[in-house]
Amino acid sequence: PIGVVACLAPWNFPAAMITRKAGAAIAAGCTTIVKPAGETPLTALAIAYLGEQAGIPKGVINVITSLENLAAVGRALCEDRNIRKLSFTGSTAVGKLLMQQCSSTLKKMSLELGGNSPFIIFDDCDVQVALNALMGAKIRNSGQTCVCANRIYVQRGVYQALTHALLEKFKSLKTGDGFEDGVVVGPLTAPRGVEKAQRHIEDAVSKGGKVIHGGHAIPGKGYFFEPSVMTDMSPDMISHNEEIFAPVAALYPFDTEEEVIEMANNSDVGLGSYICTNDVGRMWRVAEELETGMVGVNTGIIAGGEIPFGGVKWSGFGVEGGKWGVEEFMVTKAVIVAVPAR
Repeated sequence: PIGVVACLAPWNFPAAMITRKAGAAIAAGCTTIVKPAGETPLTALAIAYLGEQAGIPKGVINVITSLENLAAVGRALCEDRNIRKLSFTGSTAVGKLLMQQCSSTLKKMSLELGGNSPFIIFDDCDVQVALNALMGAKIRNSGQTCVCANRIYVQRGVYQALTHALLEKFKSLKTGDGFEDGVVVGPLTAPRGVEKAQRHIEDAVSKGGKVIHGGHAIPGKGYFFEPSVMTDMSPDMISHNEEIFAPVAALYPFDTEEEVIEMANNSDVGLGSYICTNDVGRMWRVAEELETGMVGVNTGIIAGGEIPFGGVKWSGFGVEGGKWGVEEFMVTKAVIVAVPAR
């Protein structure tokens, strides 16, 4: 075991992000200090309480909650010599800052940072399979995941059919309180999420994009945004270079495999990506060319407890999940024993 581990978790999956990190660390034999996001502290406290009820000794899971002094707490964890490993999920900008702060103690780090997932739909796909995969990858958690389909590339041969089918799906989505029957899309977490979605849409429209459904914040209580579909997108729009993090689907037409691979890889980050095709050769060829840590083929789900989850480039390094996630919290030691001659 590497020793004491600091686990810094985001707000969008306040239970899963903590259990992924702390669970693997404890399995490796480490003690943990969990710092949840300032917006979601109660889940972390509940997990620590339930862990003790289940028999985990006191002191193995420790929780620090913070909001106003978030940055100061993060720096203290980075610079403490007794903490040997830091695992963080969040933005690339914050990940770079934490890496600088950890340099004085040469901490081992795992960073799962921002994504900008390309979702590539080739014209040899099954459109219904592609549509189902896309809905799962786009609408999950109201579009607020690091592996949501952000840049949806659709080959021209199926562009119209896919757009029409997606539009009908989005028209059927019910937005509201998640405890109400039939609700699929819940609120965004903060006002800044609504403002960001609106900014992305306004930028796209100013550069030739079309909003064919939605496009506005929903007035009233809560931070709700209409499930929205934008077409005729182009790489010069901010949605091509920045996560939307909202239930907004942005469709980019393309012609050739080479063209779409170039567009998909034209990003500083590389977390998740998706391909929809019935051509097995194309599947392997494109999957190998995409500069991401994970590739889903004909599916919108690329995470599971048994498989590694992580990215490349500015999406960070290290993985969570499976045996690889446990190994992140261990060190390799060589013990060389001289055996006396008899």
